[in-house]
Amino acid sequence: MTATGGGTAKETALGGTALVLGGGGLTGVGWECGILHGLAEAGVNLFDADLVVGTSAGSVVGAQLTSGLLDPRELYERQLVDPAQEAAARLGTGTLARYALAMLGSRSATAYRRRVGALALAAATEDEAARRTVLAARLRSHEWPRRRLVVSAVDALTGELKAFERDSGAGLVDAVTASCAVPLVWPPVTIDGRRYIDGGIRSSANADLAAGYRRIVVLAPISLGSRMVPSARAQAAALRRAGAEVALIHPSPEARKAFGRNVLDPARRAPAARAGLAQAAAHADEVARVWAA
Repeated sequence: MTATGGGTAKETALGGTALVLGGGGLTGVGWECGILHGLAEAGVNLFDADLVVGTSAGSVVGAQLTSGLLDPRELYERQLVDPAQEAAARLGTGTLARYALAMLGSRSATAYRRRVGALALAAATEDEAARRTVLAARLRSHEWPRRRLVVSAVDALTGELKAFERDSGAGLVDAVTASCAVPLVWPPVTIDGRRYIDGGIRSSANADLAAGYRRIVVLAPISLGSRMVPSARAQAAALRRAGAEVALIHPSPEARKAFGRNVLDPARRAPAARAGLAQAAAHADEVARVWAA
């Protein structure tokens, strides 16, 4: 397969709607699904977005909601299933410390991503094919949707962003698995001879990939950024300066508590989904205004 395209998604004239779904582990998946269901219950269905941008956890949610096989309630209810058959991983303090050291030793964001990519390529993780099987089981469809879906990943060697979509030549499962390849936790993913890691290493949301759209809603389970990894808040501000109407939603304190200490623990996905559902009503008016602007 040949994965084509440079570092950014194609822009449209300023118009249309975009839904940006950020990364945040299994708890991020649950929370986003809860928010989406709660907004739909309040009369704001974001499943009709012209563009969906998915990063890491958001790529899993985005691939499911654009498949046309699930409505908001069904997507939410999938998060409540007993996770007894799923193994928990951990993004521990040791891994985070290695990210921090890579950041301290880097002069640019691209250099930082190359350093993290090198760590990922050298790490001992589970088999790449086995990880792909896990992600394939989470998706209702393995085909790219008709509506525009952009899935972010990072080239482990160059540190460059890769924005996968239908015409990129990569399969949907491969693109989503790459976007979810948390460095030092999961293996880099091979697509046409290149190795890719989690798109969240570039940005937790990659909301700038929605540039050119007029009405944008960003669901960002991770609120923090750094000098090397721009936050969703900073990217949303840039989109507003360019003329877009943007609603940005981060987890409430109650949702963050529901996430627990391990965002990769499948047992925390259902509590996170319920917290997202409970939080949604507080944002319904703002999202409705943006979506109708």
